Amino acid sequence: MNLINLQEENFNKFGEYTSLVFEGKEYTNFDIRALGNRLASGMKKLGLGAGDKVVVCVPNCPEVLVSYSGIWKVGMIIIPVLFLLQAEEIKYILENSDAKAIITSHELVDKIKAAAAGVSTLKHIIVIGGKEIEGTVSFEKLVEEGDKDFAIQTMSDDDLGVILYTSGTTGKPKGVMLSHDNLLFNAQASTKCLTHVTTETVSLVVLPLAHVYGLTVLLGGFILGGKGVLLRWFDTEKVLEAIQNYRVEIMTGVPTMYAYMLNHPGVEKYDLSSMEIWLCAAAPMPMEAYRAFEEKFPGKIYEGYGLTEAAPAVSLHRDFRPIKPGSVGIPLDNIEVKILNDDNMPLPTGEIGEICIKGPTVMKGYYNMPEETAKTIVDGWLHTGDMGKLDEDGYLYVVDRKKDMIIRGGLNIYPKDVEEIIDSHPAVLESAVVGVNDPLMGEEVKAFVVLKYGQKVTEEEIIKHCQERLAKYKTPKYVVFRPYLPKSAIGKVLKKELRQ
Repeated sequence: MNLINLQEENFNKFGEYTSLVFEGKEYTNFDIRALGNRLASGMKKLGLGAGDKVVVCVPNCPEVLVSYSGIWKVGMIIIPVLFLLQAEEIKYILENSDAKAIITSHELVDKIKAAAAGVSTLKHIIVIGGKEIEGTVSFEKLVEEGDKDFAIQTMSDDDLGVILYTSGTTGKPKGVMLSHDNLLFNAQASTKCLTHVTTETVSLVVLPLAHVYGLTVLLGGFILGGKGVLLRWFDTEKVLEAIQNYRVEIMTGVPTMYAYMLNHPGVEKYDLSSMEIWLCAAAPMPMEAYRAFEEKFPGKIYEGYGLTEAAPAVSLHRDFRPIKPGSVGIPLDNIEVKILNDDNMPLPTGEIGEICIKGPTVMKGYYNMPEETAKTIVDGWLHTGDMGKLDEDGYLYVVDRKKDMIIRGGLNIYPKDVEEIIDSHPAVLESAVVGVNDPLMGEEVKAFVVLKYGQKVTEEEIIKHCQERLAKYKTPKYVVFRPYLPKSAIGKVLKKELRQ
């Protein structure tokens, strides 16, 4: 099926209801559906058709969801791109994907034009913002002149629905190809974990929509209903205000966001009593922060685990099962998880190895990269590059990235273990640990530390704090204080930059 048929099923099942709030304006599910129809009609009049690829590079706004809806209605392929990328990075994606069009916003036009220069396949730059800009097409005009009724293009389950480019932290970005079926299975399995969501449930949407997360929000909304309060981007004060003003019950964030909220002065003046679930993904949440957050805020943290190559969710906590702090929940329905050693042999319960998965959500492969695909998917198993373990109840624990593991004198050190201890120091806001070359030990442990505002501590004090709580071989040899850690647009620490 074409995934956008879920939108029709949503309307038939729930009728019309307020599904989105953005900067004080409300949109119903019918509004988004109608705008998507008009955009689809307008894009078809431009000569775009089934199988064409359309980049969406826009800060959070309702038009992102309308764009996704319209693109799929025509049978085209969505390529979400974070608006924070530089022109050179966007140019690579445009060229590599053979994109026919790009949808962007007026404040990004100069950057997008620079990226599009010389890209032979690109035919249209569609701009949101209501302004007529030379060499571009007005998004609003396309919608205004489009037909309100549009016949959805029939698609095969195996047809591509999206190509998502990885962040490129280990080289050039790779285009992850996900089919309509991949995304459908993932959306259906993920939404089964939240049984109490209704059209009255209010969620806060702060992560970038031009990311695999945005597709999850769109499809989850179709299946479950509910109202989404959308922020243009994460801002601690605005998040707290939105929770209070709209009586938000569910928010999805990353550990960095929750750390900012935890350390925000004056958080006590906000009424956050409506909150029930804080979903946390993208990176493991340090246990010290986990405990402190749950002591300070109402509701429970539900950690999950996923990756773009798995469309994206692999495991989640359920609202009807016990929560195990430190774990990322139980694998989704129809997803098999194995922990394998370096010889691709399964490891016993409780032992750490590479997390490998199999199931209907595993990507079709990397776009135009058959060799990379063959390295990543072996005998049907997706090798995630993440290290973890399963316990006796089937709960998954993510230990670290395989490539981030430090080998000091032949002994394995997982940076997360060291970071947990450093983060437990009362003066520390967050930390990141990497391995650095050492002629004697092979690698030594180096910690980058960000202190809380107004706090002071020495390198020796951090090392002593670790020595008292860690095996000697795990204790950092070097400690560097920094005002912040380099991060991706969704809050992942860029350890490649720290190593450099």
